[in-house]
Amino acid sequence: MGFTDLLSDTGLTMLNSWLTTRSYITGYGPSQADVASFKGLKEAPSAAKYPHAYRWYKHMSSYQSEFSSLPGDPSKAYTTYGPEATSVTMNPKDAPKAAEEEEEDEDLFGSDDEEEDPEVVKQREANLAAYKQKKAGKAKPAAKSLVTLDVKPWDDETDMKELEANMRTIEMDGLTWGASKLVPVGFGIKKLQVNLVVEDEKVSVDDLQAKIEEDEDHVQSTDVAAMQKL
Repeated sequence: MGFTDLLSDTGLTMLNSWLTTRSYITGYGPSQADVASFKGLKEAPSAAKYPHAYRWYKHMSSYQSEFSSLPGDPSKAYTTYGPEATSVTMNPKDAPKAAEEEEEDEDLFGSDDEEEDPEVVKQREANLAAYKQKKAGKAKPAAKSLVTLDVKPWDDETDMKELEANMRTIEMDGLTWGASKLVPVGFGIKKLQVNLVVEDEKVSVDDLQAKIEEDEDHVQSTDVAAMQKL
């Protein structure tokens, strides 16, 4: 019947029991089954009362940024996973002896003393190693910023087309020029306002401003009008 709920003592006990001999809800790696079960919890289970569920919860917390990319069907509810049937009704430490004996007879989750098939263990370890290698090799997207620069000319006689053309000849790894426009500042003078995207680790905005200001025939100064992380 799967997990009935993940909020009550009964539900958390069932989850804890299920994870006693498992690293994940199903299979040998994180999947949408883990995502659905993780989201079904209101908070981390008590480490004292539900140590196996707590261990799994902390482990899955490290995958939150990858939840949408994990394998499996994201439309399935957590109630579709877990044991087919169970007689667990309370925390095992509070259960009477009769209930403990009945659980031993049913042996829902298997015995810790049973030895696993060496081939199964070998395959599981190989799958985990392959997943960890894939995760380690996945390149994280570069941190980028959207910057708006004000480029100010000397006077109203400065050729703004030449100023912009000279500015756009500047090439830096991680720099992408965007749209620009002329903005009146007074007395017939217009400044050039240009948008650009920079990779934070590759491009220093200060260095870029210095390069633009090297065009002393056209550029009086530059200012950062706005900057935001992408």
